[in-house]
Amino acid sequence: MAAPETNDPSCYPLTGMGWSSNPSTCPKEYQLINTTADGSSANFAKGFGQKSSCFLCVSSLLNKENPQGDIVSDIQLLPDKNPLPSGYAFIAEFLDPKVNVSKKKRLCIKRVPFSEADTAVFDVKLTGKSKQIVPLYTCIGELSGFVIWCRKGKVAKPKPLPKPRSISFDMRGLSLENESSRIKEEPLVRISKRRTNLEHKDSIYSAENIYGISAMDGVPFVLHPRFESNVNVPNANIRNFQIKSHAEIENEYNYSFMTEKTAAARLPPTAS
Repeated sequence: MAAPETNDPSCYPLTGMGWSSNPSTCPKEYQLINTTADGSSANFAKGFGQKSSCFLCVSSLLNKENPQGDIVSDIQLLPDKNPLPSGYAFIAEFLDPKVNVSKKKRLCIKRVPFSEADTAVFDVKLTGKSKQIVPLYTCIGELSGFVIWCRKGKVAKPKPLPKPRSISFDMRGLSLENESSRIKEEPLVRISKRRTNLEHKDSIYSAENIYGISAMDGVPFVLHPRFESNVNVPNANIRNFQIKSHAEIENEYNYSFMTEKTAAARLPPTAS
């Protein structure tokens, strides 16, 4: 239930109701109703020669953030001979040993679990026998010279939190977070494995390359088909290969780029 911006107990559903002789016999979670709506004494035991006291008391659902247990959904005032309705119970008594409550009429309440309640009793007020009306309150009945009123309302329940979705192992494998962590770790493994198998003098695999890979990675090394006939048996000698020196390769494939240099050196035409 959402917590209102107040500590007034009447803003929360009642959890119990009872009789009490005085503040010392009243449980700490209950609040005495010791005055009527117009400020008069609300002692149900008052009368000629009466020295004892008897007050109504109520308890409220003050645990707003995590409501638990039962709350009062209805109050009835029954004549002594009427049977107790199903689901109802007489209110508790916190009285001195010599104090008795009138049995001609008896108050009973119905308590239901908070999770199952749609409406609840939020407050109880008392008035004299006059025709005084308490706005927004429902009259329960008259007892020992007092008229008992209660205020009912809808129970505001907290919205259920969405349950976390279960993600399968395959879906977790597609997670961007997992993918990014995998990419960060994988290059380090690649570098360590490649460096043990490659010659460091090879510039393409130098440490200057951030990933230690080149465009030739993954390309299989195979012989041209016209040379496969020469190596079709194990340990066969590869023949008809002409090994050339560095100078021979330079002489055969040397290109001076003279044409390109001449073209680049030409001056652009000027407007006449």
